[in-house]
Order: sequence, then C-alpha cells, then structure tokens
Amino acid sequence: MKINKRRISFWFKIIIITYCSIGIALYYLQDKFLFHPKKLSADHVFGFKIPFKEIQIPVNKSDTISMIKFPPAGPAKGLIVYYHGNLENVERYEPFVPCFTKKGYEVWMPDYPGYGKSTGERNEKKLYDQAWLIQKMAMGKYHSDSIFIYGKSLGTGIAAYAASASKCKQLILETPYYSINDLFAHYAFMYPTSMMANYKIPTWQFLKDVKVPVTIFHGTKDDIIPYSSAKKLQASLKEADRFITIQGGKHNNLAATEIYRQVMDSLLH
Repeated sequence: MKINKRRISFWFKIIIITYCSIGIALYYLQDKFLFHPKKLSADHVFGFKIPFKEIQIPVNKSDTISMIKFPPAGPAKGLIVYYHGNLENVERYEPFVPCFTKKGYEVWMPDYPGYGKSTGERNEKKLYDQAWLIQKMAMGKYHSDSIFIYGKSLGTGIAAYAASASKCKQLILETPYYSINDLFAHYAFMYPTSMMANYKIPTWQFLKDVKVPVTIFHGTKDDIIPYSSAKKLQASLKEADRFITIQGGKHNNLAATEIYRQVMDSLLH
C-alpha cells in the first residue's frame, strides 16, 4: 500500500507540474499563438498584379500604419475597408481583392502593427484606435452609405468594433469568433482562460452596438475558428441581420462557394 501511495503521489506531482508548465507557456506565448505576422522592409516592392497605391499613415513617433489602396475597375460605387486575418500581411490577402474591385469598389487593406511595413508595438487598444483612424479617413472621402466594413478571421472582431464606433452601409464578417476568450477556451479548455487572455476582442459585444445590417459567413468544417464560436453571435444580431451557414465550408474556402458569391453579388450590386 505504501508503494502505491508513493506512486500516486509521484504521478500527481508530475501532472500538476505539467499542467502548470503548459499554463505558464500558454500565458507568455499567447501573442505568438494569436498573431503570425510577416514583416517587410521599408523598401520592399509589392508585386501585386492589379493596380494599387501604397500609403504610410503616421500615427505617432513609433507607429505607422501601412495600407494598400486598390482602385475600382471603373467609376467608384463605394469603398470596402478590409481587415484581414492573422497570417503574414496584405500580400497574403490581395487575391481576395478583385472580387470587390471588379464590382466597382475601392478596397483599403491596412496591416496591423508588426505586420508588413506597419510599425509599432501591438496591443488591443491600438488595434481599435487604428481602426477608428482609418474609418475617419474613409468617411472623409466617402459617404457612410457607400462604405462597407469587411472582416476576415482575426479581422472580424476589429471590423465589428469599427462598425460599432462609426457609420457605414454594411458590416460583413467571414469566419468570425465570439471573442478571443471564447476561442482561447476552445483550445485550452482546462485552463481559466478568461483570466489568462491578454486580448479579449469581444465581437459579440460590438455587434450589439452595430446599427447597420450585418452579414456573417461561416463554414461547418472550419478547423481554425469553430463553427460553434461563430454560432453564438446570433444572439447579438438584429432581426434583419443574416447568419449564413456554409455546409462543409472550411476556414479559407468560403469565397469559392456559390452561396458566398450569390450573397456578395446581392450586397455589392
């Protein structure tokens, strides 16, 4: 019996040490799990195959927003402000731009701090502040009835904030999450993630303050942001808002589906 008790005590200590070690690693490395930027040098030349204009927006002495403006094909119907996902920089998301510019919309695609040529340290407040700055620029050029705010993956929470804090015509979210806390809890359910998460980005809360129409796309086979996380957002939607479930849709293939194209055609007619 003494041997069994010692073994039990030994393995209990191992489990506790392992649990605590993983928890500490998750806490200190969470920024690396959430953000996967690819920095670019200031003299990097973008090789986009479609027309574009690169601009640098000085925020303060250390922070600059790098943003690419893609002009429409023909007279401009309006503007799409596109908040991209957590991987690399604008170069990864440029292939999604033609579906907007071909319909006559200008596209603005900013990089987050530390992504591409954008400079400065990254934190949640700064993501919101820079989104608000871009929205003010957008409203200085276009009437609010001509501005669409589009968020993909990580960018959906930032897009929801921007739409809650400014005027626009429509908010479109592709593969959104309920909150970063909720996403964290999905992957690390055995830890008190609500206390551990440095980023909250409560998409559900922002949606409650969005007055314009909202359209959400999410696939049932998304292995990055679970469908269940997005589904919770329905409780924050208005009666006329749309939550579009794409059966079998994954995280990065929704734009290739027929239902996505049909809905986007109706929104951007």
